[in-house]
Amino acid sequence: MTTRTTTEKARFDTRLPKEQKLLFERAASIGGYRNLSDFVILSAQEKAKQIILERETIIASQRDAEIFFNALMDSSNPNDSLVAAALEYKKAIQK
Repeated sequence: MTTRTTTEKARFDTRLPKEQKLLFERAASIGGYRNLSDFVILSAQEKAKQIILERETIIASQRDAEIFFNALMDSSNPNDSLVAAALEYKKAIQK
């Protein structure tokens, strides 16, 4: 029994100035893309991934900064695991 998976398709139409279309066609040709659609789709996809990655990195960085700041501001004493790790580190660097 063969299982089939289908990829649902969606359409994206746009109007743009002729000069812009010519520019895109030239870039697609020089870049070795099969056609203008491939160039536009792959370029937009690459840019979308870049924007999402940058945004997620910023969010992670902000979250990490908050965790780090809160750890610095926490005046509680280190737990046993942290004390043991610090001692192990000191021994390792003295060798």
